[in-house]
Amino acid sequence: MTSVDQLETLIGQEYASDPVSWNKRDLLTYAIGIGAKANEPQFVNESDPEFAAFPIYPVVLFLKGNDEDVVNFAQRAKMSNSIKGLPNFDPNRVVHASQTIEIFKPLPLVSGPGWKLKKRIAAIRENKSGVIIENEFELVDPEGTPYARLFSASFNLAAKITGTRFARSISSPPQAKSIPRDRAPDWVVSDRTTLEQALVYRLSGDYNQLHIDPRIGAEAGFGGVILHGLATMGFAARAVVRSAGGGKASSLRYFGVRFTAPVKPGDVLETSAWEIGPGPDGTTEIAFEVKNATTDKVVIGGGHARIVKPGRTKL
Repeated sequence: MTSVDQLETLIGQEYASDPVSWNKRDLLTYAIGIGAKANEPQFVNESDPEFAAFPIYPVVLFLKGNDEDVVNFAQRAKMSNSIKGLPNFDPNRVVHASQTIEIFKPLPLVSGPGWKLKKRIAAIRENKSGVIIENEFELVDPEGTPYARLFSASFNLAAKITGTRFARSISSPPQAKSIPRDRAPDWVVSDRTTLEQALVYRLSGDYNQLHIDPRIGAEAGFGGVILHGLATMGFAARAVVRSAGGGKASSLRYFGVRFTAPVKPGDVLETSAWEIGPGPDGTTEIAFEVKNATTDKVVIGGGHARIVKPGRTKL
């Protein structure tokens, strides 16, 4: 096993940067994958005068990279998480725990060459249940200008590195705001996923067979295919942008979620959001959660967004 002293040296270690790219077709595919409808032409019609990348699109780039064809999920995930000193975690016992994205600049509709996703280990936590690895990403253009910062935490069930309790972090996303349970939400948005939702979302780069092969889902204890967590995140982001941000892509400056339960294609998602107060740089802080109306379980908790409400200055 790795010693505590050795593990300390891994915090902040950088991975090799990944080249990434996208085009208008990728943006359209992603929008449909997160449930965008015909009444959202700014995300589904490339000829619309307000056509734009949905603001959290960069969350797919970790697995998509700059590929234009399907990729082997297991190989891509293993290559992207290779750091000397960390064990080879079992990909069948890894759960996406949380995801955040801070948007600095709106994406161009076509990347062109030279864009990169920089990545480093921001935090490692180990306890008797397993190991949490939190990675920090920065999306930069060919000149090195940052467009987004992301944090992604994965929980490796029953994994061990040192065999002792360990926790260290050098960087973290903004802390989520508590939901004011003493009042009703300011917005409630209900949206049904389709039975084919996972089939469409996977085309944005996450080809994990868990989301298409019911045998794998059954073996993993889910009773069949489940929807990608990042697709559920996308449904929540659409709900917040539409209700609090007036449907404007430029309204969203920060979005973070904690995944709490799986969703099956065809389930109905209900996003409840509360306005908390003023945030940094003219934004409004939003707390939200997503309930699966089909199972009555909360599937996203600790939701936190920063929105520039309609009428304020854009990016």
